[in-house]
Amino acid sequence: VQLQASGGGLVQTGGSLRLSCVVSRSIGSIDAMGWYRQRPGKRRKLVAGITRGGMPNYADSVKGRFTISRDNARNTVNLQMNSLRPEDTAVYYCYAALEDYYWGQGTLVTVSS
Repeated sequence: VQLQASGGGLVQTGGSLRLSCVVSRSIGSIDAMGWYRQRPGKRRKLVAGITRGGMPNYADSVKGRFTISRDNARNTVNLQMNSLRPEDTAVYYCYAALEDYYWGQGTLVTVSS
């Protein structure tokens, strides 16, 4: 299973970005997918996840600003990020929970103040 993340970049505070993660196989049967992020010198932390049934969960720090969705027809998981803050700056990794966790390569999001 391979995951390809894209959509990162440089944006000003208050701006928006949309991350996408394309999976190399059908995602319809994958129970959990989502995004983690890792700031420099910090541990990787969950940002948002979504179940096979479409139920999302979010870190408290992004609730109301980020929206996760999955498109089973396109084998894609997306993360819409609005009202971005400098503290959202990190490398974002998508994941798929199968018999093990599979990870994308990471995409850098930089939010300037």
